[in-house]
Amino acid sequence: MSQANIPNITPTISLSTAQTVPLLLASIALEELALAHIINAEAEKLQFVLGTITPAPRTTFSPAVVNLTNLLALDASVQRTLRDVIKKEMLLEFKFENILDLIAITPFPR
Repeated sequence: MSQANIPNITPTISLSTAQTVPLLLASIALEELALAHIINAEAEKLQFVLGTITPAPRTTFSPAVVNLTNLLALDASVQRTLRDVIKKEMLLEFKFENILDLIAITPFPR
């Protein structure tokens, strides 16, 4: 996957408010992409343990013994991770709402 093209920002930052809005939106988009990767990794972990996905060709490990105790531990781990992802999503929503407020009060050149 390729990285987003963010402009080079020098230590002496001289950006207008209108120039910061796209950078702030890009930062939200990159964080959302990272969270999507985390969610996908959790899904693949579950699929691997349940046997509905095969490991990569060069992988030398196999899933642990699947029993109720292990499944409950895995479930607790996935729940903790997804709870943290949801918290981050809420913070990103607040950040996005602040950017929308900034857009509403900022005169943009036409």
